[in-house]
Amino acid sequence: MQFHHHGYVSGDPRIQSPAGLGEDRPTELPDETDVLIVGSGPAGMLLAAQMSQFPGVSTRIIERRDGRLVLGQADGIQPRSVETFQAFGFAERIVAEAYNIAWMNFWGPDPANPQNIVRTARTEDYAFKISEFPHLIVNQARVLDYFAEAAAHGPGRIVPDYGVEFLGLTVQGDGTHPVEVRVRHVAGERAGEERIVRAKYVVGCDGARSGVREAIGRRHLGGSSAHAWGVMDVLVNTDFPDWRTKCAINSEAGNILHIPREGGYLSRMYIDLGEVPEDDDHQVRQTPIETIIAKANAILHPYTLDVKEVAWHSVYEVGHRVTDRFDDMTEESDRGPRVFLTGDACHTHSAKAGQGMNVSMQDGFNLGWKLGAVLTGRSPEALLATYSAERQPVAQQLIDFDREWSSLMARKPEEISDPQELANYYLATAEFPSGFMTRYEPSSIIAARSRQELAGGFPLGKRFKSSEVVRVCDGNAVHLGHHARADGRWRVYAFADAPAAGEASALGAWAEWMGSPSSPLARFTPADADPDAVFDVKAIYQQPFEDVDITAVPEVFLPRSGPLGLTDWEKVYAAAPSVWTDTDIFVERELSRDGVVVVVRPDQYVAAILPLQATAELAAFLDGVFLPA
Repeated sequence: MQFHHHGYVSGDPRIQSPAGLGEDRPTELPDETDVLIVGSGPAGMLLAAQMSQFPGVSTRIIERRDGRLVLGQADGIQPRSVETFQAFGFAERIVAEAYNIAWMNFWGPDPANPQNIVRTARTEDYAFKISEFPHLIVNQARVLDYFAEAAAHGPGRIVPDYGVEFLGLTVQGDGTHPVEVRVRHVAGERAGEERIVRAKYVVGCDGARSGVREAIGRRHLGGSSAHAWGVMDVLVNTDFPDWRTKCAINSEAGNILHIPREGGYLSRMYIDLGEVPEDDDHQVRQTPIETIIAKANAILHPYTLDVKEVAWHSVYEVGHRVTDRFDDMTEESDRGPRVFLTGDACHTHSAKAGQGMNVSMQDGFNLGWKLGAVLTGRSPEALLATYSAERQPVAQQLIDFDREWSSLMARKPEEISDPQELANYYLATAEFPSGFMTRYEPSSIIAARSRQELAGGFPLGKRFKSSEVVRVCDGNAVHLGHHARADGRWRVYAFADAPAAGEASALGAWAEWMGSPSSPLARFTPADADPDAVFDVKAIYQQPFEDVDITAVPEVFLPRSGPLGLTDWEKVYAAAPSVWTDTDIFVERELSRDGVVVVVRPDQYVAAILPLQATAELAAFLDGVFLPA
C-alpha cells in the first residue's frame, strides 16, 4: 500500500487522516445529513465504508440495536466479495481467520445398502479455477466489524448511531434535504424520544421486513415454497469423515448441506425438514433443536453426531422474493430517486446458495460511489437512476439461480437419475455463485460493446479481471487490479502499443493528449486536488520491466501528489514475461498489440474499451459521466 505522500506516517497507515466533516464529526445524530443509511447489515456497513472516502459528504448510519452484531446468520463469502474486501484493505486479514473452502464433496445412498450414505463425488472448489481469490466461510458479524473499521478509519470517520429506530419517512417536493425521516431513540439517555431527521438521500439497508421499503410503497414480489429447513451452528464429536469439508448429502431420510466454519471446530448444517402442509401456518418454525439434531443423525446414517454445543439455530421456509424497484422513482416522477433499497430489503431467497450477504454487499458498492460522485458535484444526479436499473436484474438472476439450486438440494433419492448431477451443476454454474457473472448493460456508465474485440478478456459491463504484471519502478510482480482501492476513483488503464518508452508511439500521443488542458483529466479534476484524485491513470508496456526506461515514461503516468508534490512511481507496469513472472497480460486478457484503453468504474466494472487513437470517443464517454470541476 502507498502512504507518506502527505508527509511522514509513523503509525498504522491503514488509519487515514480525518478530513472534511470527519475532522469534527458530531457525536449526536444531527437534524440534517446528506445521506442517512438505515440498518448496519452488510450493505449498510459497506456503504458507510465507501462514504467515508467522501469526507465532504455528511453520512450517518442508524441501527436499532444498541451495539455491534454479536452473532450473524450469514457466513458464505464468495470470491467476488473477497476481491471487494481487497479494495477496502482487509482481505488478507479476514482470509487468515476464515475457513477456506477447498473442496465440495457429495454423498448419496449406498447402492448396496440404501439406508447408509457413501461419498459419490469429490470436486475441487470453483474458486481455484475462476479467481485468484478464495471461497470463504466467516461469520457475518466479523465482516461487519471489518467494514466498521474501514468506515471509522476513513477520512469521514463514520461510526453507526446505535439505538436509533426507523419509524417512517416522507419525501417532500423541494428543499435541500427533502426526505423527512421519523426516528425513535431506543437506548441511552434519549431513549423514548422521537424526532425528525432530514436527509438528501436515504438508503434502506434494513432487512427483509424493511420499514423503508414499506414507507415508499414498494412491493416484495414472490412467495415461499412448501419446504422447510433447519439450520444450526454446532460444535460436535462425530465419526463422519468429511466433517471439515463442505458437503451436499442426499439420503433416504432427507438432505443436508454441511459447511465447516472458521476456527477449526464449528460447522453449519442445513437439514431438510421436508414438505410443509398448506395448513401449517408456519408452525414448522417452532421445530425444537432436538428434532433437528435427530433428523441430522438419521440423514447421516451410519455416521453419528454427538452435539456438544449449539451456537445458533433456526428454522425457515424457502422464500424467493424481489422488490418491484430498488428506489422510490415512479413513471410520473419529475425528479431523480431520493430513497434506495439494498440487500434483503429488496431481494430474499434461501441461504443454501451462499449469496445473500454477497449480493447485498455489491448493492452497497454499486450505490456508494454514485452517491459520492453526485454529492461532491463530480457527476449529474441522473447517475443515481442507474442503481436500480443495474441491480434489479442481478437480483432476479439470483432468485432464479437459488430457486433451481434449492430444488436440486431438496430432491429425494428416487428423483435423482445421475449421482454426479448435483456436482456437475455446482461446477458448471460456478461463475454465478462466485459473483463474477454480473454484467451490466450499456448505459451512460457502460459504453456500447462495439470495441470489445480490442480486449476480449475484459468483457464490457463485467468486473475487471486482474492479471499479474511487473511494477517497473521496483521489479515486483503484482496483480494489476489489486492496486485499485475503494476510494471512488475511476481507473484508466492504457495498454501500450509495441514501441518502447521514449519512442514515438500511439501511447505517447495518447499520454500527451491526456496531460493537456483539454483532456478529461484536466476538465474533471478540481484545480486544488491531486492530479489523480478523479482518474487513476496507469500505463502497461508490452516489454519486460528490465527494458522499460521509467525516466522516459510520459509525465501523466508519473503524477506528483500531496502537499509535498511527491512523484508517484507505482503507475507504470510491464507485461512481458521476465525473471519474476511467466504471465503476459496481453495474452491472458486478449489485448490488442496496437494498444488499447480500458476504463474501469470505482466498483471495478469495465466501463469502456477504446483504441489509443480514439481520444474524442473517450472524451465523449466521460462527458456523459462527469460534470466539469
